[in-house]
Order: sequence, then C-alpha cells, then structure tokens
Amino acid sequence: MSTHPNCPECGGEYTYEDGPLLVCPTCAHEWSPADAAEAADNNATRDANGNVLEDGDSVVVIKDLKFNGGVVKVGTKVKNIRIVDGDHDIDCKIKGIGAMSLKSEFVKKA
Repeated sequence: MSTHPNCPECGGEYTYEDGPLLVCPTCAHEWSPADAAEAADNNATRDANGNVLEDGDSVVVIKDLKFNGGVVKVGTKVKNIRIVDGDHDIDCKIKGIGAMSLKSEFVKKA
C-alpha cells in the first residue's frame, strides 16, 4: 500500500489519488504531487542572489549593518551560520562582535 503526503491545507492524513491529483476529503483541497515538492523548496532560506542557504554555510555581508553600539562592515565573512525561523532568519557569531541574528537579504553565499 502506498502512502500519500498529508494535506498541505489542513494537515489531514486521509488523502487519496484522483487521476494526476491528490485530494483531501476533509477540506476538499486538490493538489498535484509536483506542487508539494515546489512548495517545500519555496520555504528555503535564500540569500540576496537567490542561492539556497543551509546550516553551516559561510556568507558575506553585502551592506553595512548598524546595530546598537557598532556596525558590521560590507565584506565581513560569517562562517558556520544556522538557519532559524523568524524575521531574522540567520543566527551566527561574528568575529569581534559576538552572537547576532541577520536577515538573509543582506548576505550572499561565500
């Protein structure tokens, strides 16, 4: 017996195939299996150039970032990032500054 993914709308587990589509009987949502794969990729954290960022990557800051008590200069390399959920989606340690959260739109993959 094949297993189908849960419904992306309501999380229902009783999905079934109806031709090329998957259907959820709970909320009547219909989707193609290819859409589910694309949706998973769209949630990925991307840098300013559109490259997908992952835990452990190194990035370079592309804009001066002012914060309380200092500034992170353009070209600062940040190693071993960690991707988190939220407004500032990168947690990292910057040499000489310490722990900091960054937005992915201000970095590019090194």
